[in-house]
Amino acid sequence: MNAISPDILRQVKRIELRTRGLVNSRFVGEYHSVFKGQGMEFSEVREYQPGDEVRTIDWNVSARMRRLFVKRFVEERELTVLLIVDCSGSSRFGTGDRDKQGMAAELAAVLALTATRNNDRVGLILCSDRPEHVVPPRKGRRHALRLVRDVLAWPTSGRPTDLGVALEYAARALPHHAIVFVISDFVTPSIERQLRILSQRHDIVAVVLDDPGERTLPNLGVTRLVDTESGRRVEIDTSDPGVRTRYLAAIDQERVERQQLLRRLGIDEVVVRTESGWAEPLLRFFNTRETRGRRIRRR
Repeated sequence: MNAISPDILRQVKRIELRTRGLVNSRFVGEYHSVFKGQGMEFSEVREYQPGDEVRTIDWNVSARMRRLFVKRFVEERELTVLLIVDCSGSSRFGTGDRDKQGMAAELAAVLALTATRNNDRVGLILCSDRPEHVVPPRKGRRHALRLVRDVLAWPTSGRPTDLGVALEYAARALPHHAIVFVISDFVTPSIERQLRILSQRHDIVAVVLDDPGERTLPNLGVTRLVDTESGRRVEIDTSDPGVRTRYLAAIDQERVERQQLLRRLGIDEVVVRTESGWAEPLLRFFNTRETRGRRIRRR
């Protein structure tokens, strides 16, 4: 990467200031409850005591010793978080104050700083149809801000999106269980196989970036459109009702297919809209995961 411009450094500082309050007041605790609180590793067995949960009884040890023993678990103290961020041509699309890459940088900031506050390691893969830039997981605020800087400063690739390549890379590169946030618009060739393989060992969260300019086709008459990834140009009449209907149908089908795929694989989806920001969707995600975790633990 070339020398970082003063403007990028100012953007990093602004993002840190904008996200720091919520990270400190809300996200650190929510993140800990959802991820750290559910990551338990075996420690030892000890004799059963009144009040111990029956489900923690180690029946094999109890049978050998002829009295009840329970398994004791301790909370995992350190996790690995990996951010897979789409930097293909479409990531620079945006119709408001922030394009999708700017929103991705803010998401990277809040997730990396939250993980850092919980003493976890954070890594980054910037990808198009190949891994463009890889930062191995490390700890610390300085490292977290370096990831934000890299997302902002990395030149947008003119290459197409293929998240499958980055998912395959992550599956090879992560030796232990990790939390993987995939931040993209998910306009990509099929990734079912790669998601299935990665989700067998890791906790995947799909963070879908959505811009209002892509949800509807504005009525601008005859318009020339350019594909930011292929460079292909097409001229269409956006005032034609048939064109507008087909566009809406294609967008809706794309959304439904993505949701069905993620539900089939048991992967959480967080939809973040560029015009309204990341705070509420992320908080809803954490709350939903925590509620679901409590139900599972009660069962």
